[in-house]
Amino acid sequence: MLKFRIRPRPSTLAFIREAWKSPSFSLMDWIHGYVYGRWTYLYIGIGKGNHPLAKIIWPLVSFFHRFGRFLPASTNASNQTTFSDTYHGKVISVDEAKKLVTVNREIVIDNLEKVIPYTKARSIILKNPENIVVLDCPCRLSSPTPCLPVDVCLIIGEPFASFILEHHPHRSRKITETEALTIIEQEHKRGHVQHAFFKEAMLNRFYAICNCCGCCCGAIHAMKGGTPMLASSGYIATIDPELCDGCLACVHFCQFQAIAGERNHSVTVDTEQCLGCGVCVDKCKNSAITLTRAPHKGAPLVVEKLLAGGH
Repeated sequence: MLKFRIRPRPSTLAFIREAWKSPSFSLMDWIHGYVYGRWTYLYIGIGKGNHPLAKIIWPLVSFFHRFGRFLPASTNASNQTTFSDTYHGKVISVDEAKKLVTVNREIVIDNLEKVIPYTKARSIILKNPENIVVLDCPCRLSSPTPCLPVDVCLIIGEPFASFILEHHPHRSRKITETEALTIIEQEHKRGHVQHAFFKEAMLNRFYAICNCCGCCCGAIHAMKGGTPMLASSGYIATIDPELCDGCLACVHFCQFQAIAGERNHSVTVDTEQCLGCGVCVDKCKNSAITLTRAPHKGAPLVVEKLLAGGH
């Protein structure tokens, strides 16, 4: 049930103040961001098509698509915004995910067009980055048989961490950097992918690290359906056929279904499907897989380089 308060919560007022500083952030953007943050589980459930309201909402979305508010990627014309431009994730290595949750100073990095290949929501602005909140994953909880554990979404910095904590007290908790690192490490061991998520309605910037699985993640489902919500890490997996013994561990753990093969035979990588997450590298007992830089896939998100001023 949706509940409304006459008096705004402190975190809501903080979100308003932060939004007010951005001249390009409209009232509709703020309303969108508030709805997304306040009713996250409803929003994601509808987005994935798993909520009963999806049957009502998606025809309305299709209506706006036809009139050019958002266009599918396959029909996108110049100067027009796609859904993925407004809401997307960047595949990052487990090491870079760890660095993002251990940035101990405020940073402002704009115009990451080489790293974040979308027209909107491509800034990293961290305020009070030591404030980290873990949220029960909306994608997993909207799935009939969710992967466990569900408390794996990391909200980084302000005003987002306090907003989520205050509006979802039973689904979130404040954690330390050490706890955040442990969550990332454990999820990586489970074969899940680390994504840095950006959203136009969340002040046009990075706000969370999600640990995603192909069975539950709405963004990975969208990718499989042709909506390019995820940007490559900038690498692709490369197989050494001399070392590969066809154990198929990499096939099992690939969340993007980019690796195929038969048991006891060397596997192959679909370079179009591969987003260079590196999960397969750590799952290969023979060290037969390496990540190779792929310039056509975009630039990697390297925290140290960004902090030094290089894109």
